[in-house]
Amino acid sequence: MRKKNSKNKGETLRIVPLGGLGEIGKNMTVFEYGGDILIVDTGIMFPENDMLGIDYIIPDFQYLMDKRDQVKGIVITHGHEDHTGAIYHVLEAFNVPIYATPLTRGLLEVKLARAGAQKKARLQTVNAGDTVQIGKFKVEFCHVCHSIPDGVALGITTPAGLVVHTGDYKLDHTPVDNWPTDYAKLAEFAGRGVLALLADSTNADRPGWTPSERVIDPAFDKVFEEAEGRILVATFASLISRIQQVAEAAERHGRKMAFVGTSMRENAKMAIQLGYLKVSSDLVVPIDDALKMKPRDVVLMCTGSQGEPSSIMGRLAAGTNRQFDVIPGDTVVLSSHPIPGNEETVSRVINRLFQRGAKVIYDPIAAVHVSGHASQDEMVFMLNLVKPKYLVPVHGELRHLHQHAALAQQSAGLPAERIAVIENGQALEFRNGEMHLAERVPGGYVFVDGSGVGDIGPSVMREREALARDGFIFVNLKTDASSGRLLEEPEIITRGFVYLRDSEQLMAETRRQIEKVVARSNGNLQSELEHNLRNFLFEATRRRPMIFVVIN
Repeated sequence: MRKKNSKNKGETLRIVPLGGLGEIGKNMTVFEYGGDILIVDTGIMFPENDMLGIDYIIPDFQYLMDKRDQVKGIVITHGHEDHTGAIYHVLEAFNVPIYATPLTRGLLEVKLARAGAQKKARLQTVNAGDTVQIGKFKVEFCHVCHSIPDGVALGITTPAGLVVHTGDYKLDHTPVDNWPTDYAKLAEFAGRGVLALLADSTNADRPGWTPSERVIDPAFDKVFEEAEGRILVATFASLISRIQQVAEAAERHGRKMAFVGTSMRENAKMAIQLGYLKVSSDLVVPIDDALKMKPRDVVLMCTGSQGEPSSIMGRLAAGTNRQFDVIPGDTVVLSSHPIPGNEETVSRVINRLFQRGAKVIYDPIAAVHVSGHASQDEMVFMLNLVKPKYLVPVHGELRHLHQHAALAQQSAGLPAERIAVIENGQALEFRNGEMHLAERVPGGYVFVDGSGVGDIGPSVMREREALARDGFIFVNLKTDASSGRLLEEPEIITRGFVYLRDSEQLMAETRRQIEKVVARSNGNLQSELEHNLRNFLFEATRRRPMIFVVIN
């Protein structure tokens, strides 16, 4: 792979990852050819523990803003948040058709309706096996298994060559919906000659073959047999396959099922209407009815498997859920793996649930979850089946991308120069069958905080970290305008630093320091005070609170 700047971009296929390369989440990839642009996926990412106050993170698509007229369409590979969550934000910038399979479209409609944007969205339904021309891109949809039905890989044909994008996939021979991955279509791509494969790397460090979703059924049966009280199952609201398995277990064991939380209820209702969630008419009951039934007769489907504070499970663990509480005798099943970076949050929720008297079952304890992503043997199988000229590992942290590259060399015989381990924003160009590194574009984080999108930057995050770490001190002074002397005793307010009643001596000394500085000030009283107090408080406490001085 060589670094080259193409002068004639019209004859060059250009691939620009804006998210998903170097992290788990916010997947978004841009394909450019001959003045036309295709976007694949528009995902979000959960904030890391040090991203205080951030709701979620979306890709930085500023690179596309001056190319609005060139964007011809958006393709969504499947319905998970890390591939769909930013769709509302992207639609605000680009009013273009969105192509999605029926279940994925249904999940998008629910999401857009919540944001009041459903009417303006130009949603187009496609099915696995369909072919759609989007600008200069011929896109073929190939069914793949994942932990949600209706996932697709993409065959994207341009005059520069055929590119296969796997989306999220696993090679499950016994999926819950009895619809295995379309190996024949993938082999047909190989028969035409695949220029490049963009392949899921999430489990590149896991040996072997990812277990089938069906291994969960015996684990659920054991939970349902042993639980004497209510069963609460926490998973993603979009994980329709898992909801189906819980429904089947509830039916086998004579329990009624209720959906808790807006997103869980709306997604389940939509999936039942489309036929992706098959439940008998008398199985599902409203949550109000379920709470009046005997505990051993109900199972509650909840959100919050990642410990999100605002989710049902997060509020139950904290004791702040309004409708009902966890009670001794409840069995809580967390049917998911913690997203990398979320382990601490999930562990905290598990511990709090135990404190409230629940029995908590999570992945190492029982097989109540399996990954929806291919492991090493499946990745090698995919490489040998598709036979790409070039490999671009996608969808994973940097360690996953590098491991995927090493696996391709060691087990699939792909030479290193035909593998591109790149990060968000690093453009690739394909011309005359050769791959080159192009320039880099912005590909960082855009923070969403309440209604604010992108208005929180690194400097604000550093301030939040400082406030969380050491708190702040606010000093209010009233001085004489002519002489500069203090007219009243300094008012000191602290938050997150010390408790005033327990620190009277420290506060008294702080006031003396303020009075000394005021007495000898040469005119720039505010900066002199902040500097002096910063040094004094660090010497006294070994802490560095943020200091604010107001002089009236």
